[in-house]
Amino acid sequence: MNGLLRKVPQVTVLFWVVKLLTTAFGESTTDYLVKVIDPVIAVVLGAIALAVALFIQFRARQYVAWIYWLAVVMVAVFGTMAADVTHIVLGVPYLYSTLFFAASLAVIFVAWYRVERTLSIHSITTTRREIFYWTTVLATFALGTAAGDFTAVTLHLGFLGAGILFAVVFAVPGVLHYGFRASEVLCFWFAYVITRPLGASFADWFGKPVYLSGLGYGDGPVSLVLGALIFMLVAYLQFTHSDVERGRLT
Repeated sequence: MNGLLRKVPQVTVLFWVVKLLTTAFGESTTDYLVKVIDPVIAVVLGAIALAVALFIQFRARQYVAWIYWLAVVMVAVFGTMAADVTHIVLGVPYLYSTLFFAASLAVIFVAWYRVERTLSIHSITTTRREIFYWTTVLATFALGTAAGDFTAVTLHLGFLGAGILFAVVFAVPGVLHYGFRASEVLCFWFAYVITRPLGASFADWFGKPVYLSGLGYGDGPVSLVLGALIFMLVAYLQFTHSDVERGRLT
């Protein structure tokens, strides 16, 4: 299906702020849900919520802030669950799950580029490209979750140490793009992947108990605070339309 308007927001500083909050929210919410209800039921509910959110997103003919970010939040929750199930239920070590999701993301990128000849988010103007986009987003969340847990747990950096490490790595694509004119598409997707372990590491640092190298505030309260922040920022974007991208479609 062709003829859609752009389905993604303009990439601004606020875009990255909301994106980081959604990754942290996905981590804390998932960890809370699997404690208070049966993990299998939590995964099923997460899958249903994701399906509903994506259905609404695909039905829209242009970018709408609350619809888009609802889908991102649901991807954050379900992507976290997918990575956690791979490790906790199937017993796959974090290193192997990280490599698996990295390979999966690479395959998606290759397929996307071979079909569409572009990986630019500025080109999300057809249903097929949008399918590639959301498949990629889901893979980045799963990869980021596995990579974050691998760094914090397997490499014994702890949540704060992992968060600081990923914060430094997150700055790299910005420096490469603005300082050395590196590919905008490459830098965007590199930063996009890193937001997941970055946000999740700090969510775990705030939420997890002290004996696990956290501050002990609890996953539930952290999730509520993050959810409130996301709601306020998305409401601002919805009413101001400050992230609606205009100009030439590519």
